Amino acid sequence: MNPTNKDLEYYLSLPYMIQLTPDVDGYWFAEIPVLNGCMTNGDSQADALAMLEDAKKAWLTTALELGLPIPEPEIEIQK
Repeated sequence: MNPTNKDLEYYLSLPYMIQLTPDVDGYWFAEIPVLNGCMTNGDSQADALAMLEDAKKAWLTTALELGLPIPEPEIEIQK
């Protein structure tokens, strides 16, 4: 049960920060740090980012189904 009435589409539309790191074996590691455990890797940057979208959707779907809190990205205000 989602107590905030925010749905999957809402969370998927948020601008979560992504960390993309080359691995020593030629793969790319991608994660969304604020979504604890939301990570994957791929053969290329594009592959890792595409797989991260799938991982993000699965992470958010599970959190919504279990009623777990879902952090939202912090938005920096430019001065």
